[in-house]
Amino acid sequence: MAEHHTPDGRHSYHVIFDESVTWGIPGLPQLLALHIDRDLKAKTFTFEYASLPLPVMAQSWLISRGCPHEEIRLPKGMGTTPADKRTVALQARLMGDGDHFSLLHSDTDDSTQAPVVVVVLRALDEKDPHPYRLLHEVADMESFTHTLREGVFPTFDAAMDWIESPGTPLRPAPLTSRAAPRQAPVQPPIPGLTRRR
Repeated sequence: MAEHHTPDGRHSYHVIFDESVTWGIPGLPQLLALHIDRDLKAKTFTFEYASLPLPVMAQSWLISRGCPHEEIRLPKGMGTTPADKRTVALQARLMGDGDHFSLLHSDTDDSTQAPVVVVVLRALDEKDPHPYRLLHEVADMESFTHTLREGVFPTFDAAMDWIESPGTPLRPAPLTSRAAPRQAPVQPPIPGLTRRR
């Protein structure tokens, strides 16, 4: 979906859509963020990757590993486009927040004409007044757009209750409550599954 290679050939960054996931266990994330680090003298490489539910989360994961912000944007025509300014603003903020939150839960439902992705995050800053964030993305496959919204919850159970019964509007996080840089992590950061070779 997106890729960047450093001019010296040492690093490669990729956002990959894993279309095989839709035929596997329902609800699993369908995106991979991949970082390849080459030792050009030794002619060896290491790589790490994370399975993540939203493109902006994959981008954020790669940015936190040194990928230039502007170089990992999805090219025009790749995937759905933001349906409104709120979605654009939230995605822009989330691209820089990958090291402020851990991923607790996600569910991807692509079985309808309006695919839905829900994500529950936990702030790594234990002093964050809004520790649990819920991201809710809905795609419109007729207009090929998507909306993304964020809500705050006092507990993980409250966030999961909203997922079970999403009738009430999400309460957005105040603009002044952005999580501070990590202090005492309570969960592994967003990377999720990481492997090295």
